[in-house]
Amino acid sequence: MSKKAGGRVVLLVLAVIIVLLMLKGTVLREVSSPSIEGALRDACAPIHKIFIAVGNWGKGALTFPLSLLASSRHVRELTEEVSELQGEVRKLEEFRLENERLKKMLDYQSSVVSYTYSPVTVAAVISRDPGNWFDTINLGKGSRQGIRTNMAVVVPEGLVGRVIKVSKNTAQALLITDPRSAVSGLVQQTRSPGLVEGTGGGAGGLRMINIPYDTVIHPDQVIVTAGAGSFFPKGLPIGKIKSSGSDPSGLFYTAVIQPFVDFNRLEEVYVVQKTSS
Repeated sequence: MSKKAGGRVVLLVLAVIIVLLMLKGTVLREVSSPSIEGALRDACAPIHKIFIAVGNWGKGALTFPLSLLASSRHVRELTEEVSELQGEVRKLEEFRLENERLKKMLDYQSSVVSYTYSPVTVAAVISRDPGNWFDTINLGKGSRQGIRTNMAVVVPEGLVGRVIKVSKNTAQALLITDPRSAVSGLVQQTRSPGLVEGTGGGAGGLRMINIPYDTVIHPDQVIVTAGAGSFFPKGLPIGKIKSSGSDPSGLFYTAVIQPFVDFNRLEEVYVVQKTSS
């Protein structure tokens, strides 16, 4: 049905209703018979229902867009509130992880002090050498905080490196994965000595050279610092053996070492204020 035809039907229904109401009023004035009044009421009832239904439909049609608008606004407000709550949850999770990390470091600090008999300073890693991610790290403390060159840098997992440059409020540490680094080490299980070198190349690898040929070497044996004549206190964990083989001379073993420290995730480190063992 077209809109024009629909409009005509509505006008016709309204006209019929008006005529019936006028007839009803006229008849009621002239005849007071309850039966006639009831008959007229019954005759008009279907038309009243149609009129009420049309009115309710019109009211709904007018209010429906407004209700949709209100619902959309409410959904948008809820979405923004959920986003804010998710942001707060992420912040709280970061605080929790930071507290756990700092607690672990504080617990470790007391053990380092008792083991090395040296003061220990906690320093934040503020940047890295842009030329090579694994070569050096820059620390947020320097000479004013008691940092000196050649001090050992450690974390709970093991040895990180040593301080090579110091300013008043910052310091630079050379990682043991750098090819310029060399650490006197021991195979923990056999006490066999060797020299731990960084392999560089961005992989953060280590190798141990000059291991005596009569040493029994197995994967997963632990390498620690040898201490004597070194910048590093004795017994600091370095890594574990992944594989080994003879060097070109045939007089020594060379072992590939998997470091215990994840050098890509350093955030805070300890500087052991002791430059010789």
